[in-house]
Amino acid sequence: MSPSWLRIAYVAVFLLAIVAGFTLWSEVGGQGHLDLMPWYWKLGVTIGLAWATVRATVSAVERENAWNIRTVAWTLGALTLLGMMAALTYYYHIHEGTDETAPDDSSVTAALFEPGKLL
Repeated sequence: MSPSWLRIAYVAVFLLAIVAGFTLWSEVGGQGHLDLMPWYWKLGVTIGLAWATVRATVSAVERENAWNIRTVAWTLGALTLLGMMAALTYYYHIHEGTDETAPDDSSVTAALFEPGKLL
């Protein structure tokens, strides 16, 4: 395969890895926790994961053996970033606010009825 086609393939893998990273994080970690997280954490970790995925792919293609030291190193880097995703999700899960309020005894409940008819 010529180098120009390989570059196009690597760009496609990078873009696919970005979409897969966001989708996986949203499905596994929960969209509610991601909504609490600042955008720069989500973008930085996901771009880093996509970059590590592409670099592992490049390392596997460049050498004769697919599993070489560089491929293993980039795969471990991707696994480290997945662990960072889990840690961030857990942190925002623990520190999310609660929506529970104390019951208010002075509240009034309205009822709909027609005049002249008994309930």
